[in-house]
Amino acid sequence: MISPQSKAVNGYLLNRVVLVLNSNYAPMTVCTAKRAICLQVLRRIDVIEKYDEKIHSPSISFNLPSVIKIRDYIRHNDMAVEISRKNILIRDDHSCQYCGTKMTSHLTVDHVLPRFRGGKDIWENLVTACKPCNQKKGNRTPDEANMPLDHQPKRPNRIHYFQRFVKDLQVDWRPYLFMEPLS
Repeated sequence: MISPQSKAVNGYLLNRVVLVLNSNYAPMTVCTAKRAICLQVLRRIDVIEKYDEKIHSPSISFNLPSVIKIRDYIRHNDMAVEISRKNILIRDDHSCQYCGTKMTSHLTVDHVLPRFRGGKDIWENLVTACKPCNQKKGNRTPDEANMPLDHQPKRPNRIHYFQRFVKDLQVDWRPYLFMEPLS
């Protein structure tokens, strides 16, 4: 019988992020370790890099995948990142683009050129702002409000988006995301 503690550890490990590469080693997406193990059992992927931990079932043990490569090439040329509040916060590193305050909550999404003046919901017109800065700016442009932006907003590509996932546990991802040369 599997102990509740063992189930909790395996559940945590199964939610670990895994970098998915196309068969030509181009980064495609991220998935959970659970999905990667399912693909491994179905023999649809090759495991390129592994975490130090193992996952156990009653009959088999797997090294926890960190980077996987799909065996059959998938036509996937879209390097764009979907525009969403979450992705804008990630792009702007959870920081107010007016005052630089970094926080995990209470951030808003502000239109650089206000909507009522023709501002669109596009990457180049949306930034994160703390509530006080958003209210201070109001329906003006940053120039009119004398509130310069820390960074000009731009559309991120998928590589930059994946690079944000790289933490201490994901150092093996760095060569595949053009952050350092392959060894």
